[in-house]
Amino acid sequence: MIILSILFFITAGIYSSVGFGGGSTYLALLLLSGVSYSIFPIIALFCNIIVVSGNCFNYIKAHDFSFKFLYPFLIGSIPFAFLGGTLQLEKNLFELFLFMVLTAAGCLLLFNFKNYDDQDSTYKNISFPFSILIGSILGFVSGVVGIGGGIFLSPILFLLKAAKPRIIITSASLFILINSFFGIIGQFTKTDIIQEAITYWPVMLAVFLGGQIGNYINLKLLPTRILALVTACVVLFVSVRLGIKIFF
Repeated sequence: MIILSILFFITAGIYSSVGFGGGSTYLALLLLSGVSYSIFPIIALFCNIIVVSGNCFNYIKAHDFSFKFLYPFLIGSIPFAFLGGTLQLEKNLFELFLFMVLTAAGCLLLFNFKNYDDQDSTYKNISFPFSILIGSILGFVSGVVGIGGGIFLSPILFLLKAAKPRIIITSASLFILINSFFGIIGQFTKTDIIQEAITYWPVMLAVFLGGQIGNYINLKLLPTRILALVTACVVLFVSVRLGIKIFF
């Protein structure tokens, strides 16, 4: 538990520095650590909520938020995050799905990290139906795997040049927070797993501390693009480790 808590602490610090919760990597760490498969998603989702709650508070306090920009994505994501959370994948399929999620997320971040500090004055409006479609797909994936989905939403929005960097980062954090909440509700429909998950309170304390440090680094110290590059490298490293476990 001590080693797992340290790894969660580091993960939370890195991910929160770019507005993410770290759910995908928490899942991979739990998988590699041999933790009971049935409680993977709920632990990761709880950790997401703990980490991004601090992010959201600080970003909104800094006035880097637009509900008008975010709500179409939430219209699509909320019901599908709940729906995805009610589904139960076999462990082998879950491992493969998580590997694909990590690889795709890492590549998206790696190809877009320079945009995290890009203050381009020209941005493109995303149509309302397209925003709902993006939210629905990411919400479903989030609920099934046990992540918040912001690790996909953020690079997609940067790729589309949909808004200023700070608006995108804040939107991704709130997207993670809300999807994680409804994903947990969906997880509760499966079985009574809350008591077993509570025994992992040390990792939840670790991500709280790591999240606060990561958020401070983002606001006060390093450029966001550097933090995004580091995050991409971490995601891809964990993806490779998971891939080795699955295929070799």
